[in-house]
Amino acid sequence: MAKQPKHILVIRLSAMGDVAMTVPVLKAFTQQYPEVKITLLTRAFFAPFFRDINNVSFFSIDLKNKHKGVLGLFKLSKELKKLQIDAVADLHNVLRTKILKVFFFGIKFMQINKGRAEKKALVSGQDFKQLETTHERYAAVFKKLGFPIDLSNPTFPDVVELSSSVLAKTGEKNKKWIGIAPFATYKSKMYPLDAMQVVIEGLSKEHTVFLFGGKADKEALQSLAVNAHVINLAGQLSLNEELDIISNLDLMLSMDSGNAHIAAMLGKKVVTIWGVTHPFAGFSPFNQPENYALLADRKQFPLIPTSIYGNTFPEEYEEAAKSISPQKVIDTINTLI
Repeated sequence: MAKQPKHILVIRLSAMGDVAMTVPVLKAFTQQYPEVKITLLTRAFFAPFFRDINNVSFFSIDLKNKHKGVLGLFKLSKELKKLQIDAVADLHNVLRTKILKVFFFGIKFMQINKGRAEKKALVSGQDFKQLETTHERYAAVFKKLGFPIDLSNPTFPDVVELSSSVLAKTGEKNKKWIGIAPFATYKSKMYPLDAMQVVIEGLSKEHTVFLFGGKADKEALQSLAVNAHVINLAGQLSLNEELDIISNLDLMLSMDSGNAHIAAMLGKKVVTIWGVTHPFAGFSPFNQPENYALLADRKQFPLIPTSIYGNTFPEEYEEAAKSISPQKVIDTINTLI
C-alpha cells in the first residue's frame, strides 16, 4: 500500500473568486488532517486570503518574470521539489499546470475535473440541473489523493478588530453594515447601475453601506455614493484592510463575482444577484442557502444560463438581471439582517 502523502502542493493561480473558493476547502482539510503540511502555489496578491489557516505555507508564482514560459516553470518545479513535496493537488488544470505535471514526473499529481461536458450541456439547455459545486470539485481532488474532506461543518475566523486607520474611513459601527460590490467581469452579470442606485438609496436609510471595487472602479462607484451613509472604499484599502472590513459586515450584496466568495470564506451572509449565469453551474458562494441567490426571470429569459462565465449571451439578455426588482433586493436583505 502506497504511503500517505505528508506534504501536498496545492495549485490555484487565479482568478480572485476561484482562489477565494479554495479557502473553506483548505481550512476543512487542515482541521481534519492536521498532520499533513500544505504548500499553496498562487499569486502573491492572494496571500491575505489564507491568513487564518494554520499549517499552510505560501509560495508565490511570478508569471511575468522568474517563472515565465516553459523554462520558468521548469525553474519553479525545481524550487518546489526542494520543499520535499510528495503529492500535488492541481485545483486549476490549465496549460501551465499541465506543464508542471510533466516536471513533477514520479510524484502523485491529481487534477480537478472541471466538468466541461456537463457545463456545456447546462448552457445549451440540454440538461438544466444543479452541477457539482466548485468547492466539491476541489474536495474531490484531495479525495483522489486519499483525503476525503467533510465540508458540512465549516468554521470561520472571528470578527477582526478594526485599526484606527481603517476606522478613520469607516467610522464606528452604530448601525448594521452592508457591503455592496456592484461590478463583475462582464456587464451581463451585473445588476444595472440605475437599479442598484435604488437599492443603495433604500438600504442606506437604515444601514451603513460600503461600496467595494478595484482602483479602476473608484470614479464609477462615486456616482452610487448617494448620501453620507454610503461610503466608497474602492482603491482606498490594502487587501488585508478590505478583508478586515468584510469581516465586520452583517451582509455582502454581490454579483456572481469574486467579492461574493471573499465574504463567504469569512462566514458572512452573502446575497448574490445573477444575470445570464446561474448557480447550477456550481459557482455559488460557500455555505449560503439557496434563497440568498436572486435570479433573473427564466420565463422572460429562457436561455439562462447563456454561458458559464457570462461572456456570451444574446444582445437582449445583457440586462437580464433587471428582471429582479430593486424592492425584492432590499426586502431580501432587510429580512436577513
